[in-house]
Amino acid sequence: MTRAIVLVMDSFGIGAAPDADRFGDAGADTLGHIARACARGEADDRGRTGPLVLPHLARLGLFHAHQEATSEVAEGITLGDVDGAYAHAAEVSSGKDTPSGHWEIAGVPVRFDWGYFPDHSNSFPEDLLDALISEAGLPGVLGNCHASGTEIIARLGEQHCESGKPIVYTSADSVFQIAAHEHHFGLERLLELCETARRLLEPYNIGRVIARPFVGQDAASFQRTGNRRDYSVEPPSPTVLSKLHDSGGEVVAIGKIADIYAHCGISRLVKASGHDALMAATLAAMDEPTSADDRRLIMTNFVDFDMVYGHRRDVSGYAAALEAFDRQLPELLSRLTEDDLLVITADHGCDPSWHGTDHTREYIPVLSRGAGLRSGSLGRRHSFADIGQSLADHFGLAPMDDGDSFLPNR
Repeated sequence: MTRAIVLVMDSFGIGAAPDADRFGDAGADTLGHIARACARGEADDRGRTGPLVLPHLARLGLFHAHQEATSEVAEGITLGDVDGAYAHAAEVSSGKDTPSGHWEIAGVPVRFDWGYFPDHSNSFPEDLLDALISEAGLPGVLGNCHASGTEIIARLGEQHCESGKPIVYTSADSVFQIAAHEHHFGLERLLELCETARRLLEPYNIGRVIARPFVGQDAASFQRTGNRRDYSVEPPSPTVLSKLHDSGGEVVAIGKIADIYAHCGISRLVKASGHDALMAATLAAMDEPTSADDRRLIMTNFVDFDMVYGHRRDVSGYAAALEAFDRQLPELLSRLTEDDLLVITADHGCDPSWHGTDHTREYIPVLSRGAGLRSGSLGRRHSFADIGQSLADHFGLAPMDDGDSFLPNR
């Protein structure tokens, strides 16, 4: 059996990328700034206290990778022995968004420019909204601006429930988001509305339409549910997931992975919401019986790092989530065989100490074990696509057009 497990810690950057200034992100450092806040007692909240404690990620080389990326040791951290291969990878894709990062991880960088809605108010073209309202039979829409999802739901949720008008909003990413109450508006109706929006947005080259369902009685109790759905455009060329799937291998997509790749190259989708459920689903997939000639990729996105903590600029919450993730790693590591390839990585940064609420252009960690890798530094990787190329190498697939494998010659 040939198996790989890829865990994407959504938004977990480890220092400003070389071109961060082009994005207004020079100085961003998701891991470094979380560690600094913890070391200084600024992240003591809701039950967590003291320096950042990530012993298992540290053992895999996380803080060594951060040091190589930033030329500094994270505050409150003492570097120790490493039992894993580690690297820091820069992004060549044109954006700092979820599809670009994930597609590049899978060997297909985004070299074209996405469409965006840059105006912070009256963000969407009038003819686009008119078409959406007409085709979906809506009484109108609310929002039409840049916003944080939780903030705009609290601000406009009650008006939405009373009027039946869905909330539409965007951000610095290439995205069109629609929030609606699961019961007052209806979940299926929201998903149908997003499918209509996805079609109408084709001329605008927008990366994603996101359904943001929520529940609750009023502004004080509204909360988003786990029924989020992302409607992405298809990658511009076959990813390593598609190549594996099309050659008879199995790709198990856990969480929002299938949505990000527009369900291209996905053998099986496992839905789960929340990091505990996502890790449990990953472990269950690892425990499934296999035969000697099976080739299986298990890929999981841990979205709460980004959605719940990064965008909300919640430093202490992000720190607690990292520590909880780290505590679960031994159970996963114990399931690895010497022939497995484990990769723990990220898709972009989202520094919770940074200004605004948007993603940050950063290096990502590439923490690997197995498949003949020796412990130690793999250096700076010039593209996230090195991960996809390594997966192609691992599964014996034809090489990807981009990236350099970091696996040893076998």
